[in-house]
Amino acid sequence: MSATSAQRDQTSVLEDDFGTSQTVSNPDDSGTLTSTEVAEVIQEMMRPWDSLVVPRNYLNPQIEDVRHLCFDTVVLSPCPVCDSEFALPTFEIRGMPQRLATCLDCGLGRLHPLPSPEELGRFYPDEYYGSPGAKFEPMTEAVVRFVGTLHVQSLSRKLQPGSRILDIGCGRGVLLSSLADRGHEVHGMDVSETAIAGADPRADIRVANCITEVEYPSNHFDQVILWHVLEHLTNPREVLAEINRILKPGGQVIVAVPNFSSWQARWSGAAWFHLDLPRHLFHFPVNGLRQLLTRTDFTVTCEQHFSLRQNPFGWVQSAMNKCDGLRRNALYNLLHNYDAGENSVASPWKQRALRAAYLTGMPIAGVLSLLTTAARSGASVCLVGQAN
Repeated sequence: MSATSAQRDQTSVLEDDFGTSQTVSNPDDSGTLTSTEVAEVIQEMMRPWDSLVVPRNYLNPQIEDVRHLCFDTVVLSPCPVCDSEFALPTFEIRGMPQRLATCLDCGLGRLHPLPSPEELGRFYPDEYYGSPGAKFEPMTEAVVRFVGTLHVQSLSRKLQPGSRILDIGCGRGVLLSSLADRGHEVHGMDVSETAIAGADPRADIRVANCITEVEYPSNHFDQVILWHVLEHLTNPREVLAEINRILKPGGQVIVAVPNFSSWQARWSGAAWFHLDLPRHLFHFPVNGLRQLLTRTDFTVTCEQHFSLRQNPFGWVQSAMNKCDGLRRNALYNLLHNYDAGENSVASPWKQRALRAAYLTGMPIAGVLSLLTTAARSGASVCLVGQAN
C-alpha cells in the first residue's frame, strides 16, 4: 500500500454542528489522539462563524413569512413614523440575523436590527448597479429610459425653466438627463461612485453617505426627488427634515416608495418583488408615509398610485416568486445587465420560458395595476409634499 493510501485510510471526516465537513487524523494504534492532533481539532472547531457558513446571498436571499408562527411582540427603538416601540415579526431572511417587523400602530415595516455601515455596504455589491450607464439589457434599458422621460414630464410640469432640482439617490442619472434636457439646473447625490458611473456630465453629483453630510445651503432647491430611495435609508425622518431645510419656501419634495399596504404586497407576502430585503430597511404603508411627511413639516398636496415602471413588473415577478422551482427574482436577474452568478438562469430553454411568461403576464399585470390604482392601492405610491 502506498504512503498516500495509508494516510487516507488513517483519516476520518468530522462533521461539526453547522454541517461542515472537516478532515482530521484518526487516533493512533493506542486509541488516543496526540496533543498535536487534539490542538488541530480544537482549532478547526473554533473557527469564526463566517468561515463555517456558506457565503450569504445578499442580492436575492430567500424570504420566509413567519406571521403564522405567532411570535411575541418585540420592543424596538421608537418608530420613525409614530414613535411606537412595539412591532410584530413578519418576515425572516434566510441565513441572516435581520427580520422584518411591522409596527403595531402605524404598520411601518422595519428591518431589525438595522445593519451597521459595513454590513450595509455588503448589501450593494457592484453587480447590483449593472454596467456603467446601463442597469438592464439593451431592450429593457431602452424601455426604462423611455418611461423615465414620461415620468420627468410629469414631475417638471409645473416648474419654471431653470429651476434647481436635486435627485437624492440619483444613481446613473436617468432622471437628471431628462430634466437637464428641459432646461433645469440639475444636481444629484448618491452613496456610491459605482452607482453614478456613466451619469450625465451636466449634473453636479455629490457622493456622500447621507444628504445630511453634504451641507447644501438653506432655501436652495425648488424641488427634491426621492424616487424609491427613502426605503433604503437608515434615518428617513432626519433626511426629510434636512430636505425641508434645503428647499425654498413652497418648494416640493417628491417621494415614491413601494406601498407596503397595497393589494400587491398583501397578496404576494414573502414573495413580493418590492420587499427587496435586505436593502429596503423600511416599508411604508401609504398612511405611514403621509404621516411622516406631516411630521417633518410638509403639506401633502398630491398622491399617485400608478407607476408604469414599477407596478406591472411587480405583479409578474411576485407571481413567479410564488412558484416552486424558480429562484427568487429569476426574471429580474435575466433582464439585469450583470452576471448573476448562482442566481443566473443558465439553461436557454428556461430563459425562453421566462421571457414568454413575461410577455404573456405583462398585459394582465397592466390591467391589475389600473384596478389597484383606481382603488388607491397601487404597488408603489408617490406623494408630493410642499415645504411649509
